[in-house]
Amino acid sequence: MRIYLPSTLIAARSVWADQRVPAGTGFAVTPALREWYAQSESEEELEYAVLHDAARGSLRLLDMDPSAPRRRLVFVAEVPDGDARVRDDLERGVVEIDFALPWSAVEAIHVDEDGAEVLAAVHEAADNIVEADLGGDDAAFTVDSVEGFELLWFAPQELPDLL
Repeated sequence: MRIYLPSTLIAARSVWADQRVPAGTGFAVTPALREWYAQSESEEELEYAVLHDAARGSLRLLDMDPSAPRRRLVFVAEVPDGDARVRDDLERGVVEIDFALPWSAVEAIHVDEDGAEVLAAVHEAADNIVEADLGGDDAAFTVDSVEGFELLWFAPQELPDLL
C-alpha cells in the first residue's frame, strides 16, 4: 500500500537524522475513497486526490509549528498491505501507522517550490486551515487557493538538499 504522510521541513530534519519516518496518520487509496471517486478508474487520479489530502495535512502541521518554513511536505512510502490501519471512519483515505517506517520505505518526497508567491499562499493557508476545517467560507477559499500550486517531486536521496 502506498501511503502519503504529511510533514514539515523541520520534522524532515529529524526524519533524515533518524533515517525513520515516525508513526502517525497518513493518507492512502482506501475502500471509502475508491467509492467516493467511483467515476474515476485511474489509480493516478486517486493517488493525486490522496496527495492533495496529505498536503492539507501538512498545512495543519504548519499551523501547529509557527517556526517551520512555510512549505508543504509529503513523504510517499510503500508499506505491506495490512501494516497501515485504514481509518475511513475518521475521514475518507485516512490511514494510521503505529510504527516508525524505515527510510528505505520512502519512495518520494513532494514539496512546495520556494518561490515568494507560493510561500505567501502557503503561509496564508496554514494560518486559515483550522477555520476552514470548521466550515469558514473565507478561510476555505484561502486554503483552496494554495491548491493551485503543485507540489514538486523529489527522490528520497534529495532530502538533504531540501533541508
